Parts: sequence; structure tokens; C-alpha cells
Amino acid sequence: MKDVQGMPGTLDGLVLLICQFSFAVVGLCVMATTSDFPSVIAFCNLAATGLQNLWSLSFAVINIYALLVRHSLQNSRVVTLFAIGDGITSTLTFAAACASTGITVLIDNNLDNCVQHHCTQFKISTIMAFAL
Repeated sequence: MKDVQGMPGTLDGLVLLICQFSFAVVGLCVMATTSDFPSVIAFCNLAATGLQNLWSLSFAVINIYALLVRHSLQNSRVVTLFAIGDGITSTLTFAAACASTGITVLIDNNLDNCVQHHCTQFKISTIMAFAL
């Protein structure tokens, strides 16, 4: 299999996973600190970033192990498994981020009620979800 930057078992891949994990943690923490987080279902969907956290963390541990023992994870079955897992988690996170963006724009632009609804935290959390 051809070596590509960011592939499983490479240092670049590990850096990408750590960035993915950190964006998901920051977005989830910012969203969880708001008082009306559970009241809006679109924002509750951002809890899908919790699944992203678990996936990125477990994949990072496997990647670290592969780097330490100098074992290649560039097997077509392993790469397929990771691609499917990344595809599922990224689709869920993207859908949740889109829904959250729609609600944030509605609250900010149309209702002009941003102060009461913690729009700044919602915007930060949504940006972090898109950064994943």
C-alpha cells in the first residue's frame, strides 16, 4: 500500500488524531457549560462528538502502539476499518454541527435573543465540531 501522509501508524496520523480529539473535547466542554444545552435538541446532537472522542482516543492508542513497536498499520483491511469508522463518526458530527449552526443562526439573526441563549458558546462549539 502506498505511503500517504496521515495514514494509520504514522506520526502524521497520530497528530491528526490528537487534533481531532482535542477539537471534540473543547467543543463538548464549551457546549456542556451552558445552562440551556439540554433544552435544544439540535445542540444535544453535538453530544455525538462524544462518540468522536471515543473513536479518536482508541484509534490514537492503537496508533501510538504501532509507532512504539514499529508495526505498520498500512494493511488494506485495517485501513478500510478505520476509514469506515471515520466516515461514520464524521458524518454524525457533521450532521450535528449543521443542525446546531441552523439553530444558532436562527437565535442570533432572526430572534435577536443571543444574550439569553449563550450564542457565543454555541458558536464556539459548532466551530469546533466543523473543525473535526
